[in-house]
Amino acid sequence: MPIPMLSNARLKKILAALESNWQAEMEGYHTYTALADRDTDPVRAQVLRHLAQAELEHAELWAGRIRDLGGAEPVYSGSPGGEADSLANRAGGMRMALRRLEIEESRHIATYGEQLKALGDEGSIAILDHVIEDEKDHYRELGSLIRGHYTAPAGAPKIDAKAVLEEMLAKRNNGRKQPGAWIGDAIYGVNDGLGAIFGIVSGVSGATAGNQTYVLLAGLSGMIASALSMGSGAYLAAKSEREIYLAEMAREREAIQMNGPEARELLSLYYQVKGLPEADAIHMVNHIANDPEQLLRALASERLGSSEEALSNPMVSAISGALSTAVGALIPIIPFFFMQGIPAIVAAAIVSLIAHFAVGAAKSLITVRSWWSSGLEMTIVGAVEGAVTYGIGILLGKGGM
Repeated sequence: MPIPMLSNARLKKILAALESNWQAEMEGYHTYTALADRDTDPVRAQVLRHLAQAELEHAELWAGRIRDLGGAEPVYSGSPGGEADSLANRAGGMRMALRRLEIEESRHIATYGEQLKALGDEGSIAILDHVIEDEKDHYRELGSLIRGHYTAPAGAPKIDAKAVLEEMLAKRNNGRKQPGAWIGDAIYGVNDGLGAIFGIVSGVSGATAGNQTYVLLAGLSGMIASALSMGSGAYLAAKSEREIYLAEMAREREAIQMNGPEARELLSLYYQVKGLPEADAIHMVNHIANDPEQLLRALASERLGSSEEALSNPMVSAISGALSTAVGALIPIIPFFFMQGIPAIVAAAIVSLIAHFAVGAAKSLITVRSWWSSGLEMTIVGAVEGAVTYGIGILLGKGGM
């Protein structure tokens, strides 16, 4: 592609845009690669590696155009794991990470679409036309991964059943629960504790005009009760989930022992639904079936949609749930340790609403909403809750109850 005559300012602007494109594609490459390496689903992992390779090819196209225009060789400045190591992706799990990538791909498409009009460089525009079509395929493929369809994008190589099998065997018994998977429970624990005790503090404050003794007594009692309730509930829920999983595993083991051919056929059908050709699926299952325990784990993973490594630890769930609830519950009470009456009520309302916003913003770590929207929603809910319970408290106080 011939190099156009460009002013220094124009050239600088184009090179800056191309550098940004290169950084984004490299970040995508590292993100997809890191997610594929830690994914326990071998079929999905291979699709993610295909997407990573496509991102790397895009980066090479941008680097080549930068060189053609006389720019400096770009140097990657992001994390070795891309966005895969961000707190939001680790806390939200694989499905949420894929959803965030889907959104990111749509943003890339929009950015590249704007560059088609703004860059005015024929060589870059030719690359943009190619890359935009690929990014659209990536967006559709990520949507398929999120829904569990595993349909390969146009031009993707046929999934190699042998490579998938080797990856599955290599990961056998090496799965670990994602670090930070308890963060979601902790955020919701803080949310529950804050909401419940803010309501109690508001109601008692309205009924007693902010009497320090009564508010502290009610607030601290509620905090202890909420923390114990949340902790015990989280423990029992995690324990029950584990017991149900182990019972289902026992039934699967018995079914395999009674009718092995049917179990192999069932697993083959699962893989065919995900996109593997029938011959590859059968070949893969036959290899897996050489190890009865591996066959059990693979079939259980497909039928139950989970693995033992992904189950919550009952004690971790209990402790994180109880402590986070206690932390959230303590916030509305703090001002009453130092003051009483209307000043204490106003201070409690202010710190509680600030905390509501902070908790709402923190929820964006495990959702795909913007932090300010989530925080604002929580603040409004907290304000309405506080106003209603405070009003009810005033009415009860005047009624002598």
